[in-house]
Amino acid sequence: MKLKTSTFIASVLALAISPLGAAESANKADSPEFVRQAALKIDTYVAGWYRQKKLPVPEVTDDATFLRRAFLVGIGRIPTTEEGMFFLEIDDENKRFDLINYLTNSEGYSSHMTNWMFDLLRIKDEMARATTGRNPYRDWVGDKVAKNMKWDEMTNQLLTSKGSLWGEGQAAVGYYLRDQGMPLDNLSNSMQIFLGTQMECAQCHDDPFGDTERHDFYELAAFTEGQSPVPMLRKIGPLIEEARLEKNRGKAKSDIVEMVRYQILEQTLFGGGTGRISLPKDYQYRDGQPGEMIGGRTPFGKTVRMSDRGSGGDGREKLAEWVTAKTDGQFPAVMANRLWHRIMGRGVYEPISEYVEAKDTNMPGLMHYLTTLMVEVDYDLRAFQRILLNTKTFQFVPNPNPPKVQNGDDFHGRQLTRLSAEQIWDSLITLAGGNPDAKPKRTLDDEVRIGRNGRGGAVPGMTMADLSSDVLKLKTVKEVDDYIDGLVAKMGTDGKRKRSGSDSMMMTKEIRNYGKGAQVRSSELPSPAPKDHILFLFGQSARDTVNGANSEPNVSQVLTLMNGFVQDQLVNNPSAHIYKSLKDASSPTEKVRRLYVGILNRPPSEEEMSWMMDEVKISGDTDDAYRNILSALVMSSEFLFLQ
Repeated sequence: MKLKTSTFIASVLALAISPLGAAESANKADSPEFVRQAALKIDTYVAGWYRQKKLPVPEVTDDATFLRRAFLVGIGRIPTTEEGMFFLEIDDENKRFDLINYLTNSEGYSSHMTNWMFDLLRIKDEMARATTGRNPYRDWVGDKVAKNMKWDEMTNQLLTSKGSLWGEGQAAVGYYLRDQGMPLDNLSNSMQIFLGTQMECAQCHDDPFGDTERHDFYELAAFTEGQSPVPMLRKIGPLIEEARLEKNRGKAKSDIVEMVRYQILEQTLFGGGTGRISLPKDYQYRDGQPGEMIGGRTPFGKTVRMSDRGSGGDGREKLAEWVTAKTDGQFPAVMANRLWHRIMGRGVYEPISEYVEAKDTNMPGLMHYLTTLMVEVDYDLRAFQRILLNTKTFQFVPNPNPPKVQNGDDFHGRQLTRLSAEQIWDSLITLAGGNPDAKPKRTLDDEVRIGRNGRGGAVPGMTMADLSSDVLKLKTVKEVDDYIDGLVAKMGTDGKRKRSGSDSMMMTKEIRNYGKGAQVRSSELPSPAPKDHILFLFGQSARDTVNGANSEPNVSQVLTLMNGFVQDQLVNNPSAHIYKSLKDASSPTEKVRRLYVGILNRPPSEEEMSWMMDEVKISGDTDDAYRNILSALVMSSEFLFLQ
């Protein structure tokens, strides 16, 4: 029986009238009329492709396939049994549009988008020895994604960032600290992330496969040259040596000295970019001499220059302005194609990390419009993706055939792809515990704690931001030494490390920092996951390279599902959420239907229902029957793949 209203619709309406919905309604890009018109325009370009290629236009997929696809692509997990049943039972012509609004306004969207951004920006919890698992930069990125910061603004803040990792409002400096000591590598990654330009070869020689010359690369590197650590870092050598003496090991002062060095001084960068740089000693081309000082100059787009005769101090501001506003549309085009790939499964052009001008793609009109649309929505990534999700192109029936077009999308239905590691994990915990987006999010542990993993005690009433602010004001080694002695006295430890656990840490607020065993969204877990976690085994990015995840199958993945989480937390766990959804089922067939909707997000076919009922009869309608069915469905290829 089809329903006119449901809890799902009520949730959609609640979101629509919430403060978030009200705030977004003022944005043209969020108006239903604009979304529908933009989606229609995209579909018109795709329809033109079919006419040009004389191909039949694919059918729009059924509700069940759309439901699963929208959840996995939009928020990175399958729907709960309740969400799936509500949607499938609604008789409303606008329910797909409403579902997309529900998903893109949800916590799940922020979680899934955070994973995507972590892959793009290579976010790790640990940065050298500095953060000991506490990384304000990670939290900064997650917060900006949740608040839907515009992409051009986020790019600007990353490229112009400086200061202390723990400084108030300065955590974006983690973008450079992520590659501390490797500024040229950081620049290469920046060009790939923001402009889809591969320049890593040009660090050492002219690119044999492209137009970038080594001189071009160093002219661009001049804009970020001159990032400098805190002068005090070089001065406190005697304090560090004293702290490492055998007689001082284990004392609070030694631990605080280490903290000041590794978590404050080494995690601070100053300098806005000198705008000039020396060519390397091995420079080998006629357009420059080894060691020659050259000024900054952009290699394409509107030319921006800096002098080689003096330090400008604003090089990174000029670089950020050039990247976001002076590259002839390359900046919005690259992100538009990345998001097309994210929603549709393949980019308009491939690979997505190598920019192709619209005129050289398989569909110039579409690529040009997507670029224009990115600017029109003011770089609002949520709004842009909402439009893509509402296209008929996104809703085409799955295409089981390999792409017919090289280096891009053939626009003929979504290809069959294995779920990402994050989608698999987040879907498994949905089956085990229900909606994971209702669980509290992690919070940044910003207390001043000393010793390994912070177990040596805490300075009461002080945050890491306080410590950073205080330390960076100190001018002499004696001032640093006296300041550290004051912290030791404040702790009341008489120089000895406390080991009595959480009470000795004098916690002043609740801190949520989930370990690898927590059943929370992958965006809340350690980044990247440990090597024995499902996320790692299924190919989560190590976040050493841009978009470094993989979906290659291996035997350990099967064994993990058969003998690990699936058995322990689902099959043999009577309190798993998926079993709770069966409790008020009126018949064995209804229980089987709910298992299918909860796991594969569709009702079973008549043939499948017959097979499952045979299993129920053999097991005497006991819990064993439904455990066996659950195990079979979760282990199926259909569960692990996205259509």
